[in-house]
Amino acid sequence: MTTDNATDLEPTIFSATVTPHRSLGRVGFLILMLLVDGISFVTGMMFLVIGDWPVFGFLGLDVLLLYWAFRLNYRHAEAYEQVTVTSSVLKVRKVNHLGRGREWILNPLWVRLDKIELEEFGIDRLFLVSRGRKLAIASFLGPDEKASFAKELANALFEAKRGPTRTVFD
Repeated sequence: MTTDNATDLEPTIFSATVTPHRSLGRVGFLILMLLVDGISFVTGMMFLVIGDWPVFGFLGLDVLLLYWAFRLNYRHAEAYEQVTVTSSVLKVRKVNHLGRGREWILNPLWVRLDKIELEEFGIDRLFLVSRGRKLAIASFLGPDEKASFAKELANALFEAKRGPTRTVFD
């Protein structure tokens, strides 16, 4: 992809990278897996001693499935969205958990921010609307985070529509 050198020289009004939230970090995952492994092993050994040996294998399978589910969850956490606004370009780049990305380049003069807001929940979805088309953004964020993101992005779009300002020194 080629870019225009003029847009590279423009100051960035707004830039944000949105990633999925994960409440359990790597250390927490390790501690949880050690606890589950220990409990499953001790429980499995008790069943093995009393002669119910198949239970030992099923408890091991449960641990394996839990590990697989968490690894899959962490893999999906590698997805992200980048939103950048300059006075002439609004760029949205979405990258999925496999590393495949798509990019949209919009003119901030033609873009408006739209949202679906639920009374009891807050902001449910955010969209960039341009020429009758909607692009969902910030889907990883919760309602309060979406409200803050929407406010900052709306301010950046307003700033971009106002045009570049120049400081004159005497």
